[in-house]
Amino acid sequence: MIIVRKQHRVLIQGITGKQGTFWTERMQDYGTNVIGGVNPKKADSEHCGVPVYASAAEAMREIEFDASVLFIPPLGVKDAALDAIGVGAKNLCILTEHIPVQDVMHLMAAANEAGAAITGPNTAGSVTVGECFLGFMPAFNERIFKQGCVGVISRSGSLGTLMCQNIVSAGFGSSAFIGLGGDPIIGTTTLDALEALDADGGTEAVVIVGEIGGAMEEEAAGYAAGMSKPVIAFIAGGAAPKGRKMGHAGAIVMGNRGTYESKKKALEAAGVSVLATPSHVGDALKERMPT
Repeated sequence: MIIVRKQHRVLIQGITGKQGTFWTERMQDYGTNVIGGVNPKKADSEHCGVPVYASAAEAMREIEFDASVLFIPPLGVKDAALDAIGVGAKNLCILTEHIPVQDVMHLMAAANEAGAAITGPNTAGSVTVGECFLGFMPAFNERIFKQGCVGVISRSGSLGTLMCQNIVSAGFGSSAFIGLGGDPIIGTTTLDALEALDADGGTEAVVIVGEIGGAMEEEAAGYAAGMSKPVIAFIAGGAAPKGRKMGHAGAIVMGNRGTYESKKKALEAAGVSVLATPSHVGDALKERMPT
């Protein structure tokens, strides 16, 4: 379950912290079905109008939930994620960065075995426009998120926000935004997100915001070639020198793999329109969208 809907029941792990409190209130105001939170030190209390539990396991026994958002410090993420995965959570939004790599590998293996989808680590979250959002994307700002039929996939929260704003400025709207996360190891890939949006009935076109480094865009290109929905992409870092780390933790170019040129070539060969800048997204949508 990559795309979370308004009917899905959401748990907030770390709900009582400053950021957890602020963004839980924003999520609730937007329509996210927040049904409880977790803080072992404040169990059996109420916060943001919902009950607080000692663990995700306790919350699942008492109220059941589908997805969890983690406002948890780096060294606590592994235990918190395993707690939620172990009781059947189907979507985890892990906002935290600087999690030890071995911890990430462990929780990813557990999620894979349990069939749970993870966005992140180091994600800004996800938005199902007009329904709900997880994390700290500005879903409530209509200049950025207006309801429409364009799905957006981005590793970068800031570039993803800019792309969504450009989509609205061009007279379109978004169906869903999926923030992949900026760490070297992430749970949901570009291909995973592309498949989810391809299967989504409310999405008629997909925009990918990629970057140099790694091979996620090249791996997604093969799937995009078989899609009936138009796919548009922007790849950040076109001017970056080879061998130099740029942007996110995983963004490093190795030889001819993961370069701007290799990504652009693979995507264009699959029929994807590759933008020179995010500001060109409106023209590409007008050209590619069915009339």
